[in-house]
Amino acid sequence: MKESFYNYICELQDTITAALELADGGASFKEDLWKRPEGGGGRTRVLEDGAVFEKGGVNISGVHGTLPKSMHTHLNVSEASFYACGLSLVLHPKNPMAPTVHANWRYFEMYDLDGNIVDQWFGGGLDLTPYYLFEEDATHFHQTCKNACDRHNFKFYSEYKKKCDAYFWNAHRDEARGLGGLFFDYLKPTPKRSLNEWYAFVTDVADNFLEAYLPILERRKDLPFSEEQKKWQEIRRGRYVEFNLVHDKGTLFGLKTNGRIESILMSLPPKVQWHYDHHPEKDSPEAELMQVIKKPKNWVS
Repeated sequence: MKESFYNYICELQDTITAALELADGGASFKEDLWKRPEGGGGRTRVLEDGAVFEKGGVNISGVHGTLPKSMHTHLNVSEASFYACGLSLVLHPKNPMAPTVHANWRYFEMYDLDGNIVDQWFGGGLDLTPYYLFEEDATHFHQTCKNACDRHNFKFYSEYKKKCDAYFWNAHRDEARGLGGLFFDYLKPTPKRSLNEWYAFVTDVADNFLEAYLPILERRKDLPFSEEQKKWQEIRRGRYVEFNLVHDKGTLFGLKTNGRIESILMSLPPKVQWHYDHHPEKDSPEAELMQVIKKPKNWVS
């Protein structure tokens, strides 16, 4: 399975970066090949200062080795080795009317001392973080997610949407990072669903990423905006940074397994602001966004 999924994410990275370069129209991804001393490596692609994207990254990696002691308690094991591969992307558009988007799809295997697989699972998802609320965008994004889920199980969308809302909750701020999407983890083979069936589900969700995001980007990337609206975008980006550095499991896993720091921190936007005790004006578009950030809602039925 690990070979199949790694080959899949290599092709997916090519597909997504080609589409994003076309959408941007002014910049290309810089590719950086790297190796991890303990085993494995990756292919980082970053676009900066484009016509549409202020910063974007689409990374793949496949790493392996001895499971660090810092992860033993988390995974409830004593001694083990592991293999992990995945694709992770984050896109930060220049225009504050266009939302940031994040997605990740990954596969993990764990082995005993004899090299036998003792555990394996898929994880991943995608989520949208706007700075101004356009309900049609939220509906489109969630409907695309639901369509992919429904092809496999009609219960998946509701379950993984709730998990997304819970996972991307910025607890120290008592607010969501954005408008959510899908989040799933530890998708393991069971008598009811094989590993191949989980593979089919995860790749179906990933294959629909561009359909979920690009129509939104096209609608918003050229809308006019003010300096105050740009300031609001950068203030909200600060909350994005806070979540990634304080709560995000992927970031913490990378740091604990001696991951490549430039790739791990690729998700951070280039320009961010923090203002003491900042609150948007009452009944403003910014306040409208905060209503759904503070209390996540259902966008599709």
